[in-house]
Order: sequence, then structure tokens, then C-alpha cells
Amino acid sequence: MIRRALTLATALLLLSAATAAPVAAQAPAIRWSMANEYPATSIQGETDARFAREVSERSGGRIQIAHQYDAASGFRSKDMPFLATTAEQAQALAEVARVAYEQVLARHAQRLLFLSPWPPAGLWARAPVTSLEALKGLRIRTADANGVLAFRAVGAVPVQISFSDAIPKLKAGELDAVLSSGDGGAGARLAEVLKHFTAIEYAVTMSMVTINAETWRALDPELQKAVLAAAAATEARQWEVMKTRVAANYAQMRAAGVGITTEAPPEYRRALREAGQVAVDDWLQKTGPAGVRILDAYRTRLGR
Repeated sequence: MIRRALTLATALLLLSAATAAPVAAQAPAIRWSMANEYPATSIQGETDARFAREVSERSGGRIQIAHQYDAASGFRSKDMPFLATTAEQAQALAEVARVAYEQVLARHAQRLLFLSPWPPAGLWARAPVTSLEALKGLRIRTADANGVLAFRAVGAVPVQISFSDAIPKLKAGELDAVLSSGDGGAGARLAEVLKHFTAIEYAVTMSMVTINAETWRALDPELQKAVLAAAAATEARQWEVMKTRVAANYAQMRAAGVGITTEAPPEYRRALREAGQVAVDDWLQKTGPAGVRILDAYRTRLGR
């Protein structure tokens, strides 16, 4: 799932002398824009900022990244379950699937730079959603097709909508709930309308940061090395951040007056997992043996 991508915003920023005195030739600066449909204070917004600092420092200032948060660029995740529900499981799955991600992205002229996880998604609603009865007919925003398949299987009315488009629909009464971690500033916006969060451990969603392959090839080897080092440092830092992010988010939610339900009946969780399997089966049907190999390797990694 590609949520954000780096693109070349302008070709070159040429430096010129202010006087007629001769000056040493300087390498041109490269400027990129980085699109993100989420707020700057979300975990992915903070990741973008960290990556930009890393790239600038490691490239000696030769590469500068400008940010476009809150879907300002026009890019939304809609245009671009229940399998990995903890940070540890998500990291294991990411390591197993990384080569497959790279191969698919290469077919779309993209190079993967780094993966960045989200905290586990739950249900934001006006009241706790702790039973199948509460899900029946509930109009839920999901970020991807997997969410649509899973929640349709339990009788909800899921709609795939980008986060930036969900808030207006909530305020207009066109949605009842949002499937999201509600991380950082995203949670602050949801809390304006929805006053309860039910932790169902839906999944640890993975964002990817990619760069256009042609733009990548245009970089000299020194800059490629700097960008890859920045990407590796950023991804490693994100897995560390994940260890405390849920607790930090819950504290912020409670401060905003949001009630949090962390326990749900076992039969409810079992039904949700069975619904999630619908999405997994659909994915396996599309990917065939390649998908089976990824899941087998993941389960072996976890010792299942």
C-alpha cells in the first residue's frame, strides 16, 4: 500500500555569484516534494520531517525536501487485516515481504526507500463498538479494499475513503465510524466528532516511501548512498517509536475527552478475525503461490 511518495518537484536550483568576482563552482541543489494526506503531527508526518532532516544532513544540504501535508498535493491513499496486529508481528511481516514490495514497485517505476508502520487501527465512533450487533449497518470509513471486505463480512457498511475526505463526511452525518489508529493530529481531528475509540487490533498498517526510479538514477552515487542511509536510519527509528506510541496516543485521546475501550468479548474478536480472513483469502487468490510463500515465511518467522 503506497501512502506517500517522493517526487521531483523542481529540476535544479542554480547558485550564482552576487558580484563579478570569480567563485568556485558549486553543485546544484536538488529539491523534492513529499506528499502525505495526514497531518504533520501524525506518526507519518513526523517521519517525513525526520527523513528530510536525515537526507539534508547526509547529503551536505544538496538535497532538500519540501512537505505537503493534509493532502495538499492532491494525492490520497485511496488512489495508491488482522494478520499483523502488533509492532513485532508487523516488523516480521515487513522483513519477509520487502523483496516482493520492491519488485512490484519496480514495475511501476518506483524504488522503495523505507517502510513506516502505524499503530494498530481501531474503531472511532460515537459509542463503543464491542459486538457484532453494534457493527450491523455501521457506516465505516476504511483506508483500503481489505477493510471493505473484512467489515462487509460482519454486516457493516464500509466505504473506502481517504482520511482527508472522511472528516467532512463525518460532520455531514454521512459516516458513523472511522477505522484508524487516530495517531497524533489525526486523532485530534477525529475527536472533534467521534468521542470513543474501540481497540480491536485490526492491523498495523504499513506506509511506504518511494522515489521515482528515473529521479533515483539521476542522482550521483554519493547522493544515492546518503539517501539510502537516511532511509535506513528513519525506518529503524520508526520501529523504536512504535514501542511507546500507543500509550502516548491514548494519553492524548483521553485528554481530548475520548473514551477508550481496550477489552472486547472473545467471541467478538474471533468473529472479527474470521472476517479478516476473507480479505486474506481474497489476497491469496490474487497473488497465488507468491502470496502463499510470503505468508508461510511470515508464520515460520513467528514460530506458528
